[in-house]
Amino acid sequence: MSEHPIILRNRWIPVVACVVIQFCLGTAYIWSVFQTGIANKLFGGNNAAAALTFSLLLGVLTFGSTIGGRMQDKTSPRPVIMIGGAMLGLGFILASFSTPAAPWLLWLTYGVLGGFGMGMIYSTLIACCQKWFPDKRGLITGIIVSALGFGGVIFTPIARALIVRFGERGELQTFFWLGVIFLVVTILGALFVENPPVGFKPEGWSGPVANRRNMAHHQDFKPSQMVKTRQFYLVTLTLLLACMSGLMMIGFASPIAVAKGLTVEVAAVGVMIIAIFNSIGRVFWGYVSDKLGRKNTILILLGATAVSSLFVSAVPGLMIFVLIGIMGFAYGGFLGVFPALTADFWGPRNMGVNYGIVLLGFGVGAIASSYIAGYYRNLANIVEVVDGVNKVVGTDLAKMQPAFIIASAAAVLGIVFMFLLKPPALQEVEEE
Repeated sequence: MSEHPIILRNRWIPVVACVVIQFCLGTAYIWSVFQTGIANKLFGGNNAAAALTFSLLLGVLTFGSTIGGRMQDKTSPRPVIMIGGAMLGLGFILASFSTPAAPWLLWLTYGVLGGFGMGMIYSTLIACCQKWFPDKRGLITGIIVSALGFGGVIFTPIARALIVRFGERGELQTFFWLGVIFLVVTILGALFVENPPVGFKPEGWSGPVANRRNMAHHQDFKPSQMVKTRQFYLVTLTLLLACMSGLMMIGFASPIAVAKGLTVEVAAVGVMIIAIFNSIGRVFWGYVSDKLGRKNTILILLGATAVSSLFVSAVPGLMIFVLIGIMGFAYGGFLGVFPALTADFWGPRNMGVNYGIVLLGFGVGAIASSYIAGYYRNLANIVEVVDGVNKVVGTDLAKMQPAFIIASAAAVLGIVFMFLLKPPALQEVEEE
């Protein structure tokens, strides 16, 4: 029985709480606001080393998702969110103490500790809300994960203002205050999040119906059973390949816009654009996938990603914002549809841990894409000697283009995998 009867009477209450908490997690998508400053102040201008912070956060997030998903499946979402929120908040607070003499502290705090806490919360929120809305799985997943993107919209101007306000240590001091906000919001928000009673069904809804588009069925795969299916590897690898282009743009949207001749202030708009379209894409494509089917939706998104990734160097000036919007829209779609696909294929009961395992593909893709983009960004640096010191004075975007060609090829390979994908056979799992 629900501890709070009002939540059972209105299933939107935990959803609203989850959305507010997800806003905090959206800071993952504003890294490019910090990228240049952190690279110069902590890593001697090494963009790849600075980008590793972002890579670690996203990579460790996947492990946190697996652990958090298992914990909430065994207990309840509330303590998992509180623990994850404490780790996330403390990770950002401790990151503020990083120095050029110990830049690795940023990797351990912002990247590892913050990423693990973020992951624990992320999969837990998705799994909880899917249990409250089994009748609108694609839409509700889209709403929850879209809040992650809108968090980027909310926190981008906040972060920019704080960086300017604090001057030389602006980025690091901003981490401190963001951490304080995360601690308060996640712990208070967790008080309004809990799972529905076992067997909960919305009024007027009879249960999932098998269909050719979304392949929903009544079976719930255990994690050990899911990883034995061929579909698990196709879905995980496709998620890895699908997100590479979007992750590259998220990490480098602001520097790329500056390289197009835009000011730092105008370039910051690029970060907000990718966050906005990332968020809209999660809701829109989640809803579309309920109608069109998960597989068909993912194929459309992979095609858009493969094409748009090729034009990063070619588009002029402000047109880069259009391209950023397209790439963010597609990237958001992936993260709105893949959780629903996971629940369709392997059931909602163990969704938290199952999707956490699928997210391992996302983590590998995050690390690979950030390294590739950082490597080519370093090659693209235009360096001049100023007062006897090498200083980066610009970026030759043509030398970054190979990174996005790789991302485009990855999307094409993802299309091949999706054409091979069929739902797991029902007889592969015995009912518990």
